[in-house]
Parts: sequence; C-alpha cells; structure tokens
Amino acid sequence: MRKYFVIFLCFFSFNNCFGSANKLEPMQQSWPFDGVFGRFDKQAVQRGFQVYKDVCAVCHSLDYISFRNLEEVGLTKAEIKSLAAEYQVQDGPNDDGDMYERPGKASDKIPSPYKNEKAARAANNGALPPDLSLIIKARPDGANYVYSLLTGYENPPKGFHLQEGMSYNPYFEGKQIAMPSPLSSDMVTYIDGKKATIDQMSRDVVNFLQWAAEPEMEKRKLMGIKFLLYMFAFTALFYIAYKRVWADIK
Repeated sequence: MRKYFVIFLCFFSFNNCFGSANKLEPMQQSWPFDGVFGRFDKQAVQRGFQVYKDVCAVCHSLDYISFRNLEEVGLTKAEIKSLAAEYQVQDGPNDDGDMYERPGKASDKIPSPYKNEKAARAANNGALPPDLSLIIKARPDGANYVYSLLTGYENPPKGFHLQEGMSYNPYFEGKQIAMPSPLSSDMVTYIDGKKATIDQMSRDVVNFLQWAAEPEMEKRKLMGIKFLLYMFAFTALFYIAYKRVWADIK
C-alpha cells in the first residue's frame, strides 16, 4: 500500500512541476467588475466590442450574443440596427426551399466568420479558433489569463524549439500558440478618442468578453447585496424582539 502511495505522490509532483513549467501563471490585474460591488465599465465594454469587431471577429465567433444584447452596454437601437445591417445572415428556406442571405437584424445572433468547423480549421492550418462568448468563464482566472495571453507574445528563448507556423507565448499551455499576436498599437481607431495601445485594447476586450460571458453579473450582485441587507435587518428585528420578550426573566 505504501509503495502505491509513493508512486502516486511522485506522479502528482511530476504533473505539477510539468504543468508549471509549461506556462506562466496569469498576470494579476485590477478589473472594474471584480468584487462584490464590481460593475461593468460600459465605455470599456463598448471599446472592447470595437476591438472584437475589427480584430477578433476575423477568426473568432461570438455564438451566444445577439446584436440587440448590445443595448445593455449603451448602444442605441438605431446604432444596433445599423450595425446588424452590415452583416449578411443566412435565412430560409424560402418558398422554393432554398436558403438565402439577407442583411442582419437586431434579433440575429452575431454571425460566425466561418460556415462550419471544417472551414475554420482549413483557414487556420488545422487549429480551431474558440468561440469567445464564454471564454472568460471557460479558462481558470479567465480575465487575467486572456489579458496575459494578448499582451504576452515575445521571442522564444534561446534553445526553444518553435514549430513552424506557431508563435511563442509563455502564458499558453506548451508556450506555443497557433494564433499570431493579434494586436498592434493604433490598429483600432476608438470612437471616443482613447489611445489604442496593446495594453488598452487588451483591457477593453477583456471587459467586453467578461460582459459577454456574464451579462447578468450586475443584477446578480445587486440581488446578493439586497439579500444580505434584508437578512441583517431581519436578524436585528429578531434580536430586539428576543431581548424584549426575555427582558423580565433572569
């Protein structure tokens, strides 16, 4: 029995060492949505959507978000209608049984850049770009991980064997990633005039993806705060009642 325990301990230790050697822990950042009182920075979310639309949407889908959902972060109905109309959405079948394309509507999901998984892999040397709708929730320490990944590209150290077509990123498992560095300074022109540095764009897109993954976050936190206040008031009333009922009893 002791023999098997030693083997298990060695295997567990090896896995931990191997995993830690394969990637760095994400850089810890301060986010406006962190903590019990955290809220979305709607301007940052809007800028993040602009980064997604102009950069990330070339490869990555956003399957669970409709155009009309963007009204929650400050876009007007007119802006959403105009934005949706820029896209061609497959619909049908028509009376002849054929599928057809039409301009997007506010109720449509944001279209994927690829028709299917095979088309996505064919366009990316066999790699499948993940859908970004829930990426913040799908990765441990998601917000910090995505930020670290976007800002962490660098030249491989001497002696590191980088496979053809891969990029070096110490925050990615194995330190090799099929996605080349997607951001460069001033590649996006922000509507609000903010300077589009790599750091700023990375922060903004993380804010947007956090909203995409959990759009109900503010309501959930507000409900939790209200519940705690209610329980505090209820406990105080019960305590006062208890003291009055048992005041004359020693």
